[in-house]
Amino acid sequence: MKREYDTEDDIAALATPRAVGAIAVIRTSGKRCLEKAARCFSRPKALKAVEGGTFLYGKILHPTTKEPIDDVIVSVSRAPRSYTGGDCLEISCHGGIPGVDAVLAALREVGFRDAEPGEFTMRAFINGKLDLTQAEAVASLIDAKTKAMHTASLRTLDGAVSRELSEIRRILIDVSAAVEVQLDYAEDDLDDAVVVPAAELEEAALRLRRLSDSYKVGRLMREGVKIALAGRTNSGKSSLFNRLLNEERSIVSDIHGTTRDYLEESVTIAGFPVVLYDTAGLRRSDDRIEAEGIERAHRILDACDLVLYVVNAVDGETDEDCRRLERIRTPILKVINKIDLKAPPAGFNGIPVSAATGEGLSGLIEALADRLKSEAGTSEPPFAVNERQSQLVRQALTAVEAALTDNGGAVLDGIAIELKEALDAVGELTGETASPDILDAVFSRFCVGK
Repeated sequence: MKREYDTEDDIAALATPRAVGAIAVIRTSGKRCLEKAARCFSRPKALKAVEGGTFLYGKILHPTTKEPIDDVIVSVSRAPRSYTGGDCLEISCHGGIPGVDAVLAALREVGFRDAEPGEFTMRAFINGKLDLTQAEAVASLIDAKTKAMHTASLRTLDGAVSRELSEIRRILIDVSAAVEVQLDYAEDDLDDAVVVPAAELEEAALRLRRLSDSYKVGRLMREGVKIALAGRTNSGKSSLFNRLLNEERSIVSDIHGTTRDYLEESVTIAGFPVVLYDTAGLRRSDDRIEAEGIERAHRILDACDLVLYVVNAVDGETDEDCRRLERIRTPILKVINKIDLKAPPAGFNGIPVSAATGEGLSGLIEALADRLKSEAGTSEPPFAVNERQSQLVRQALTAVEAALTDNGGAVLDGIAIELKEALDAVGELTGETASPDILDAVFSRFCVGK
């Protein structure tokens, strides 16, 4: 549904979760937000005259009956030194839901309307407090599930991506200017032929590739890495699953075929959110229920990013294991379990562990961390590049690479068009040339109150 953001309205919304807590914060913004809030505040004159960066204690009153609704502290930010760039007032009240609802009702009665999702950040964008990459980083920061994603989002909010795009844009403008000179004047009018600066184009391409690569690690951090434990029955998958989770989540038994369906749990490894699956033991079975569990296991293995294939150290890697391994198309990390019962065979290419005692678990975690970092493709702190941004970065990169190719044949008209395409993509990234539909799609994904 398309939302109409009227920046002339005074808006209000609950900025904290709608749940019982010690304190709730209600955020307001607008040209007349202080004047309107004063109509239901016990100290109206003080509120209207207060300077930015000031806290006031008072009561929210019912606008008509003047009965007290709640004791509150209001904090005031004056334009342009505020989150939105306009006047803002935040009300800290008690966290009981009936009281919060009553405060919001009072604000509506004095002229505030409910804010749309992301409308406060939209105003910050419109007022030049944030560009579009920074605005999107606000949502990423709220949704961050790991410290690494929090750090990446914070870097982007602080302007790391904005500065990178600004430098790319500067390079593209300089190259475009050099190209336009050759297009605007005949060769006879120039003392020397202007050479298209390929080195600068290469620099722009390098920077765009870095941003593009950052999307992969950002996606892994946002969506989680799917890792499945697989292997023959009684190899100790469920015990290892429990050990990695550090809780008794999966049933462990010496009876073959105990796990008949998959279990799914979340854990953090090396800063990456991991979705861990314990699957049914792989074997032939005439039991219809177990056979269905095995078939589901294969579907999980195909959909995962990595498979931990668990081999029983007592039996070693059998012919059946080899056949099962050949069927798995997903990248595999081999694990030999139960080394407390028997030492791993010489030459086994895998990680030795004992799920029963925990021996070797740190080595497995380290190997998983190395694999995840390798999959991410970078050791540098990532930017919080999302899918929308990644698509535009790739568009810009494709255009720059095409310009580099055309440069070999000195096709100036083509280079000029490709540079414009790259600049348009960069402009859409920062929001300079983004359409209203794009902006609506971006901000509608925000929570109400942000």
